[in-house]
Amino acid sequence: MKPTRRQLLQLGGLGALGLGLPQLFAADRRAARPKSCVFIVQYGGCSQIDSFDPKPDAPEEVRGPFRPIATSVPGTRVCEHLPHLARIADRYCLVRSMTHGNPGHDGGMHVAMTGHSQPAENTPYFGAVAAKLLPPGRDVPPYVWVQNLAGDVQPRYLTGGFLGPRYAPFRVGTDQDTPSAPGFRVRAFDPAPDVPAPRLLGRADLLTRVESAGRTPPGAADLQTHREKAFDLLTGPAARAAFDLDREPERLRDRYGRHPLGQNLLLARRLIEAGTRLVSVTAWTGLPPGEKFRNVQTWDMHGTGAGLGSIFGTGHFGLGWALPRVDEAVSALLDDLSDRGLLETTLVVMVGEFGRSPKVSGEGRDHWPQCYTALLAGGGVRGGAVYGASDKTAGYVKDAPVRPEDFGATLFHALGVPPETRLGADGFTLPVSAGRPVLDLFG
Repeated sequence: MKPTRRQLLQLGGLGALGLGLPQLFAADRRAARPKSCVFIVQYGGCSQIDSFDPKPDAPEEVRGPFRPIATSVPGTRVCEHLPHLARIADRYCLVRSMTHGNPGHDGGMHVAMTGHSQPAENTPYFGAVAAKLLPPGRDVPPYVWVQNLAGDVQPRYLTGGFLGPRYAPFRVGTDQDTPSAPGFRVRAFDPAPDVPAPRLLGRADLLTRVESAGRTPPGAADLQTHREKAFDLLTGPAARAAFDLDREPERLRDRYGRHPLGQNLLLARRLIEAGTRLVSVTAWTGLPPGEKFRNVQTWDMHGTGAGLGSIFGTGHFGLGWALPRVDEAVSALLDDLSDRGLLETTLVVMVGEFGRSPKVSGEGRDHWPQCYTALLAGGGVRGGAVYGASDKTAGYVKDAPVRPEDFGATLFHALGVPPETRLGADGFTLPVSAGRPVLDLFG
């Protein structure tokens, strides 16, 4: 007799049938639909002064060659390479007073993505906490990371930290194998190639006989819900459809841009629409024609001294290449979310692990955590606002510093999670955030 679906699941059937998925899909459901977040990580550290915090009156070696342009918000200017984002400046807020003290890619990323100035080695990233506290109401992964980080950071982003592997992200795209590549598809939902149908049924029959004999594994009942969730992800249409960009109109794919950042953000929108709570997207903008791949650290623009070309050029590590693609893709995401009625319930964040040094050296700028800029939109954030201020060279915070703890508290506030919510490895020792949300960002 063919076993029922429930019989396949009750004995840990997914593992025995060779159909295992990462444990990250094991979060419990909640009845209420919470907010979601697209977190765009400008890995490498975007120059604040050459993007969203221009200083046209500074000396040339500070201000750079790009000129600022007016936006739809009177008095707010951004770089000339961001015309689309300038047009919709009333939809986002610029926080020009981000600051922390860690100038390394590895340490800076760990600080920026946990919301802790001195995180422990196993402090979970924002997405893992969201997966724990805001599980989806549908059969999709709660936390997805689109596009890898490179070897300059430890792979903490692939874990759930002290929350455990079930809250680690589902990772999509590695280096050039991304949703923008021809023929790309997510293969994680494919059954194991060595388990054809007859073998699958044979294993199912064995499991059924073990169950009938009362030989259930220890803890099987506690894992039942998680196995059912994984089975639904494997066999149901929701997750597969969410990752299928071929379902999108060609004109919309063109609007986002046919480069990695554009297609990755379109995928992020599909995932949010399907119920994923937090999607982190590494803001790799791809390769200019004729260039060889090095890594995905688009924004690590040290210049000619590091063999990366001019920060103001159109090469892989040049703002002349990167900013237009950010402008295209991020403006498309905000327009798309707004058109679909999703922007009010979706927080969009774009920020790096730090900024870049005020003074240009060797046609580049170096790591600079003392002052940098973050863009926030949606999720109740007050559009058209500028919070905080840098000094005359965008090197140090002049007004209203936003430290990692307060930034993290602000993110969770936007997601409907009180910062004082108890978490910790034991479930209650630590609060979600030790900071206070910047309530002035919300209208």
